[in-house]
Order: sequence, then structure tokens, then C-alpha cells
Amino acid sequence: MTWFRDFLATNGLDGVFPGFRTPLVAGLISFLVVLATTPFAMKLAHKYGAVDDPTRDERRVHTKITPRWGGLPVWLGVVVACGAVLPFAYPEVPFANYVIGLLLASFAILVMGMIDDVVQLSAKVQMAVMLGVGVGVQFFYSDVGRVQVGGVNLAGNWLNFGLWAIPLTAIYIFIVTKTMDTIDGIDGLSSGIAAISAGTIAVIGSIEGQPRISLIAMAIAGACLGFLRYNYNPAKIFLGGGAPVIGFLLGSLSVVGAMKTAATLALLIPIFIFGIPLFDAGFVVIRRILSRSPITSPDKRHVHHTLLKYGFSQKQTVWILYLVAITLSGIILYMVRMND
Repeated sequence: MTWFRDFLATNGLDGVFPGFRTPLVAGLISFLVVLATTPFAMKLAHKYGAVDDPTRDERRVHTKITPRWGGLPVWLGVVVACGAVLPFAYPEVPFANYVIGLLLASFAILVMGMIDDVVQLSAKVQMAVMLGVGVGVQFFYSDVGRVQVGGVNLAGNWLNFGLWAIPLTAIYIFIVTKTMDTIDGIDGLSSGIAAISAGTIAVIGSIEGQPRISLIAMAIAGACLGFLRYNYNPAKIFLGGGAPVIGFLLGSLSVVGAMKTAATLALLIPIFIFGIPLFDAGFVVIRRILSRSPITSPDKRHVHHTLLKYGFSQKQTVWILYLVAITLSGIILYMVRMND
């Protein structure tokens, strides 16, 4: 991005954000794309019946019919940003194999989510698609990177997972994908948490010398922030089937991004970055088990529902969870920086 470096130098800002400028450009592009295209997604969703009716069940906390195809502009923003910036940042190999795999796999999940927003696919079908995509993306790799957890360091000894790495990685990505989807229950929560998580991954990628990870993650963060303009309370549009798309991208990036990180931190990074959705998933599962309810049955036992029950407004609830997510991200960033 020579023009951007020249602009900074001309204005006396050549020392600002060294090594993080290209990701910031990607984030800005995705932000603007989402701002421009979300109104069209809202019209399409209304046209094809991809809307959320608050009378459908008691879990809904909104009061009017709202379009659900928010994942479309978010995915488009990420793709446009990557397509615009990667060729300038890496002219020799603009699109690493794993990047191509990520974009193709995320498109498959986007299509599934958009269909689900209209006809409501079964949980088994969604699980099959997510796990299948989680397996498939692992076969797009090169020396640049791979979406796969090949093993783990135990007390200084490397335990190679071998072929078990394929299903274990797919399960991990599925968990992150699904948990990011399940917290999409009140205005602005999932998109805001995703922006915080993506920004954290972007900074870690920059610290750990993985600029492609940083660039893609920042594109996701920018897209989520742009979408938050329409998704913050009172929301004009929901992520709907787009929440799994974001979860998949972030889960996959966290796998690639952990490859150069110290062993202990590699295990801690996902726990801190995805702390809110992972805690929410565990919180819900435990409460359902204790009440002898089916684990997959939808209800109002999520953390955000609990906070609403205690009298917090939607805006207060999302900001409480934002602050927790920011705190967790700050802790892991401090640990990574100190270990660098």
C-alpha cells in the first residue's frame, strides 16, 4: 500500500501504527462496504421473507418484524477488503491457499444461513454443514499457513494428533461457530463481540508476525463495526445466518494465528478471545442439564437473557458483555506482548 505510506509520510504520520497500516486499510474498506450494502440486504430480506417475527416464540426480545440477512453485507465486506488489499500487500502470492479455503468455506456457511433464515433448517443439517466445511477447509494449505490444530505441547513434549487433527480441528471450529451464533440474541451483541474478538486476533497476528491473519481479522472487525451501525439497539437488521459465518472465520483464524504462538498461550488465546460465547454456551448447557431439558432446545437461559431478567436494558446488557470481552482481550494481549 505505497500510496498509504506516502500519505502518512507527507502528513508527518510515518511513525504511526508501523506494521498495522495495511490491516487498518482492510478494516476501513470492509467498514465502508458494509455501511453501503446493508440497506440493500434489508430490502432483499423483506422481499424473500427472510425476516424475524417477534411472535414466533417467547425468546424474542424485539417487538417488530426485522430482516435477517445481515450476514450477506458482512461477508461481502470481508471479501471485497481482502480482494482489494491482499494483491497490494502480497503481490507474489496475494491469496494463500488457506485464505481461498476460508472464503469458499465461509460462503458455503453463508448460503446455509441465508436458507435457514427463510425455511429454518434442522439442527442436524446445520451441524453436518458446519462440520463438513470445517473438515474441507483444512485441505487448503501451503507453507504460508493451514487451518488445522496439528498437535499440542505437553510439558515440553509435542503430541502430534496425526489424522485425529482433522476431526478435532473441525469440532473446535464448529464450537466457536455455533457459540457465536447462540449469543446473537439481543441487538448488537454478536456483532459487537465479534468486532472485539476480530480486533484482538488482528493485534495478536501483528505481534506474532502473521500479517495475513492480522489483515483478514481486521477486515472482519471493520465489517462487524459497519454492521453495528444498523444492528445496535434498536436494530434495523439482524445477523441471522450470518453469525455462524463470522464465528467460522474467527475460529479458523484463531487456529492459523496460534501456530507461531508459545504453546501455553496457544491454548489460552481461544479461551480469552471467545470467552463470552464459550462461557454462555457452558452456562446454558449446565442449566439445561440441571433442569433436565434437551441440550439443543432453544430457551431464555442465555447470559444476556439472565441480565435482562435482572432488570438491565438491552443497551446496558450488551455494554456489560462488551466490557467483559474487552477485559479478557486486554489480558490475553498483555500476555502475548510480554511473551514476545
